[in-house]
Amino acid sequence: MKTDKPILAATLLLALALGGCSFAPAFTRPESPVSATLPGEALTDQAGVLAAELGWRDFFADPRLQAIIELALKNNRDLRETALNVEAFQAQYRIQRAQLLPTVDGGGGYVKQRTLGPGGHATSEAYSASVGVTAWEIDFFGRIRSLRDQALEEYLAMEENRRSAHISLVAEVARAYLTWLADRQLLAITEDTAANEQASYDLIKQRYDEGVATQIDLAQAETGLQTARANLAQYRRLLAQEENLLTLLAGGPLPDDLPPCTDLTAQALLDPVPAGLRSDLLLQRPDIMAAEHTLRAANASIGAARAAFFPAISLTADAGVISAEASDLFDGDSGSWLFAPTLRLPIFTGGRLSAQLDLAEVRKEIAVTRYEQAIQTAFRETADALAGIRTFGEQLQAEELGLQANQTYYALARERYDQGVDSYLVVLDAQRSLYRARQSVVVIRLARLVNRVNLYKVLGGGWQERS
Repeated sequence: MKTDKPILAATLLLALALGGCSFAPAFTRPESPVSATLPGEALTDQAGVLAAELGWRDFFADPRLQAIIELALKNNRDLRETALNVEAFQAQYRIQRAQLLPTVDGGGGYVKQRTLGPGGHATSEAYSASVGVTAWEIDFFGRIRSLRDQALEEYLAMEENRRSAHISLVAEVARAYLTWLADRQLLAITEDTAANEQASYDLIKQRYDEGVATQIDLAQAETGLQTARANLAQYRRLLAQEENLLTLLAGGPLPDDLPPCTDLTAQALLDPVPAGLRSDLLLQRPDIMAAEHTLRAANASIGAARAAFFPAISLTADAGVISAEASDLFDGDSGSWLFAPTLRLPIFTGGRLSAQLDLAEVRKEIAVTRYEQAIQTAFRETADALAGIRTFGEQLQAEELGLQANQTYYALARERYDQGVDSYLVVLDAQRSLYRARQSVVVIRLARLVNRVNLYKVLGGGWQERS
């Protein structure tokens, strides 16, 4: 028995040494279907720092927003589900990787047998113990290694999807928070306008009762008042909805001890990109990296499909001892061994193997298309955000100048009405124009900030906590 064990070990080592070939195609990353550089002018605030290198705590300075983002990253259910999916794919990879190694089983047995014959009956007992390998497929043609590589790339793709979900969550919380700040400011503007409308209505009503104002003036004043009240209800609803969204993103009710917020006007976000950004830096985006890993997985599956056309070689080997007495099981000289390699060659499969190979190749082409589409989408998103860097600033400046003009217009219209020069309709028109101008400034300021958040996101920012 002592001489059988080295033979079995040598056989297993020889089998492990087999499997040097692979039928998976050599992977080549597809050519980028976009321009080499992204459009955009030089940015000055943060030149030389890339979004992916800029931590979200450094990008978002508002302490209240930082606290909500931290809560969301800790408690958000969607992000938690994505993390669990990563763990599942990691376990699947470990399972597939284990197929490359033999499963060694040990066992023992006891048999008691009684036989009858001409001379009477006889009883015998036997004890046995063995260790061996059962039906281990030797990966001579690389089928199992290709499946392992496929599982690995799928796991890595899911990990990148987790990073992408992380970044998206940070950006979504920031957008919801900034929108909440804007709705608060719009509500305050509407409350101020409603108060002015109420005061105007009371004044016109008094003048109407005194016979100074006309019924048209009173009706116009009431129209403005009711419009303001409707706007109040609208913004109160929007503010409540934004609060509900923040609660959902944070994974639970927001604590009462959150830091005070920074007003929308005082929000300052860094420029997350230097001038002359190369489009190949977009390849580091997690969604594009996930698409590449998915493409690599499809490439590996072709190797497994090709290897299925070749023989499958399996090995069963066993070595053990047998004794009539349990106490002598490991002291005796009686032993046993088994060496049973098998070979299975596909002869007729009804076209199944060819169809599987065709399917694997088509799926690879689909993966190539999705990879290229991911790059094009990233390029478009980044180009759009870069286009907004300058134009939103110009638009905000114009809106602020328009607000000043409307304030002057309202003051003059009010003065002319008080002097009896113009009707109240002119005042009402001026007040409505001023209200819209105040709203427009807030809306454009919000759009400018959201555009910068989007730029930070599409360039891969929001993964790190600190730069």
